[in-house]
Amino acid sequence: MPAISVIMLTYNRENLVGRAIESILYQTFCDFEFILVDNGSTDRSGFICDSYAMKDPRIRVIHRERGNIGSGRNTGLDAAKGEYIAFIDDDDYAEPDFLEFLYNLVSENDADVSICGAADKAFNEKLVMTAEEALIELMWRKRYNMAFPTKMFKRILVEDLRFSEDDKYDDIALMYRLLAKPKRVAYHGLPKYTFYRHESNNSAWTTNHNLLRSETLNEYLRSYCERTEWLSERFSGSAPVFRYFEWSFMISMVEKINRYELSDCTEQLNFMIRRLSKDREKFLNSEFILDFERDWMREYV
Repeated sequence: MPAISVIMLTYNRENLVGRAIESILYQTFCDFEFILVDNGSTDRSGFICDSYAMKDPRIRVIHRERGNIGSGRNTGLDAAKGEYIAFIDDDDYAEPDFLEFLYNLVSENDADVSICGAADKAFNEKLVMTAEEALIELMWRKRYNMAFPTKMFKRILVEDLRFSEDDKYDDIALMYRLLAKPKRVAYHGLPKYTFYRHESNNSAWTTNHNLLRSETLNEYLRSYCERTEWLSERFSGSAPVFRYFEWSFMISMVEKINRYELSDCTEQLNFMIRRLSKDREKFLNSEFILDFERDWMREYV
């Protein structure tokens, strides 16, 4: 059994997938299996994966019919045999000590999950957190985010968890449920991973808000509502901050829809304004609210 199962889903990334694969093959930590899931590619991505597998026995390639990101990642999880799980996206790349860094971090701190920094979120600081603390840190999005790359976790944590096979954004519905399970989460924010942002990236709208569409916003709003209720029940003492994060997301989206004049999101805009109006005083009096959020509430709600 390998120490780490590294899972990568690929779909039509023939110009990028080789870089991602090589960034794992040249790791300083060698005790891993590399599961490449070809998600029904119509270009040379699947062939490229097979060609690397012929050269390195640690690679296993699974070819499947086209499905969403979640179903592809579930295929990788079902095949994984390692004690730990790590992810890489086919358009990103890892530093040579990415796996060694995460493995040492989880081992030295007797943790169930380890998290490193990325090129766009790099901090030379260490934290050892409970699940509740890690979830709150996650939702502030200052040190790390919802993405599965940059994180390594014990495979046992996901034995009863799987990605959604119906939604487009696989991470927002699963990451908080995963981070609710460990006893200890170890974080060290040195950058060991690079997210390559481009317009065909699934999360491109987070950096180019002109790409935000009603379908995307509907999925986020539904997932965040479910997240608030689930976490508030599980960690009742932190319910006020979990509720705040949902309001914070909504007022942020209200501001962006207005600023970028996103006509496709009018229905969602009206929904969020109604929700924020209903909870106006609670939000404005929250101990967590930021000054610019108060300004946006007064301007838009």
